[in-house]
Amino acid sequence: MATIDLIVLGILKKEALSAYDIQKLVEYRNISKWVKISTPSIYKKVIQLEEKGFIKSSIVKEGKMAEKAVYSLTDAGEHEFEKIMMDISLKPIHIFLDFNAVIVNLMSLTPEKQKLCLDNIEENVKTLKQYLEENISLKENSPEIPETGFAVLQQQFILVQAIETWMESVKNSFGDQTTQSKLNH
Repeated sequence: MATIDLIVLGILKKEALSAYDIQKLVEYRNISKWVKISTPSIYKKVIQLEEKGFIKSSIVKEGKMAEKAVYSLTDAGEHEFEKIMMDISLKPIHIFLDFNAVIVNLMSLTPEKQKLCLDNIEENVKTLKQYLEENISLKENSPEIPETGFAVLQQQFILVQAIETWMESVKNSFGDQTTQSKLNH
């Protein structure tokens, strides 16, 4: 079972929703910023979870709107939710940062291209930090944001600050190597 299962089951544990409403909630809470989850994967996952008996659908019609399937957790889904919570909480922590593939290959580039790559990563880190700062300031006093959701936002901000500090040391290190390389030639 994947993280997306846990996200969908966790959302449905709180209230019955359509796949569209789940997707909108994932967007609103910016869950895709910290968990790999896409709109098509939500729709696909809802179908899979229903096939496995973890959720059930009811057809609802509101006013002149088209009918829609609204999903809710079954007893088996409740059990599966708790199982996944335990399974994931027991797993070793892995932090995957795509840009690390660039970092480990920097020495294969010219010093100018190394600097450009590092500048690009640094700029993206700054953009993410600014986004998180704005998001935190918008949501810190909002009663509709769960405390745990806000805690994840704060976690992401702390990680970005650490990456920002680390980027500075990497840039300094590569700057020193470039200078040393020029002196040796």
